[in-house]
Amino acid sequence: MERLSRATAGDVAKAPGTGIVHLGLGAFHRAHQAVFTADAIAAGGGDWGIAAVAPRSRSVLDPLLEQDLLYSVLTLDGERVTPRVLGVHSQALHAASEPEAVTRLLADPAVRIVTLTVTEKAYRPDSAIMRLLLDGLRARAATQAPIALVSCDNLPSNGRRLGALIRAELADADFIGFPSTMVDRIVPASTEATYATAREVLGLDDRATVGAEPFHAWVLEDDFPGGRPAWDLAGAVITDDVGPWEGLKLRVVLGVHSALAYLGALAGASTVDRALALPGMREVVERFIATDIAPTLSPPDGVTVEEFGRGALARFANSALHHRTLQIAMDGSQKLPQRLLGTIADRRAAGSVPRYATLVLAAWMRFVRGVADDGTPLPLDDPMAERLRATGDLLSLDAVFPPGFADDAELRAQLDAWGRDLDRHGVLGVLEGLR
Repeated sequence: MERLSRATAGDVAKAPGTGIVHLGLGAFHRAHQAVFTADAIAAGGGDWGIAAVAPRSRSVLDPLLEQDLLYSVLTLDGERVTPRVLGVHSQALHAASEPEAVTRLLADPAVRIVTLTVTEKAYRPDSAIMRLLLDGLRARAATQAPIALVSCDNLPSNGRRLGALIRAELADADFIGFPSTMVDRIVPASTEATYATAREVLGLDDRATVGAEPFHAWVLEDDFPGGRPAWDLAGAVITDDVGPWEGLKLRVVLGVHSALAYLGALAGASTVDRALALPGMREVVERFIATDIAPTLSPPDGVTVEEFGRGALARFANSALHHRTLQIAMDGSQKLPQRLLGTIADRRAAGSVPRYATLVLAAWMRFVRGVADDGTPLPLDDPMAERLRATGDLLSLDAVFPPGFADDAELRAQLDAWGRDLDRHGVLGVLEGLR
């Protein structure tokens, strides 16, 4: 079968320039920021293109280069698959083998925005991608050419966090903007089944294809000293304060996603939709949203937490996504502080022991032990995996848990109770007891 290329794809517009560098050539970027940018360009939102940088792996980079920087996004909605070929990338580089080229690109005054999807664990000054970014910014400081660094990772106040990291390492950062953002789209990792679907609907072989749900959202603070695409023409929300949207994403969408991942994996549900379909699961996560999460949030005007949660559950029920619970369960020590532990801390500060949030935390603690309810081994893919497995008292890990958790007797009692129930009855038995 012929390969996707400019010769085979038909009328696909080529990226008109650069302007944007993206660090992290993963599935989410290709199905989210790249789509918004392509739509903004098509709507007359500026003369932009994206130079994509793959930090380490060449697994996506090489197919993309072989396909003239073209790839398809498959919108998956139940039985319906809608393909779209994108050509918004103007170049693609491999950071590990081409660091000097990436540094020159970051220093180029024609580049006015750097977007990042590098996962939570990369936000350290000693991580490879941050060292590379800092090298580029130091070279750029000679011209003071304005630029915005746009974190698109699931971190609270991600722009301010990135700004604090950069300013601590860079003597002069006045030429840099650090807008906080909220991004949202479910984008499972591509598999051989994804590639087969692309061949079926395109009639072409596309080894850089990515599948995603229909829903996508992007909320950005407007701090772009060098300008930006008119992403608002593509449906993005430009705001002075991303905080209310960020809270909904982190605690409702991602908090519930993690709940389904850990409870589902323990119960043997391989995908999110199967986890949500377990008897009693929907009722439990609806109570988790209404009784534990909602009191901790101040949503944007016109939005209720419960309504937003129902929308999230409808998205999670999409059986076409095949979003694996084990994929979502990765890096729990890095994700749970933002997704779950803040909810628990806020409810404890209000004098409540959150029943369902502690069930999710107890499920993670059991998941860390590495055995599902039926005895099947569970992998622990986490940067703290050895330490987690070696620690008898997980609440004592101050690298994961906020101050006060280890000494909270009521919290410990609730977690111990859930732990005993999960050990005795398994997830299905616990869910049955809550119905």
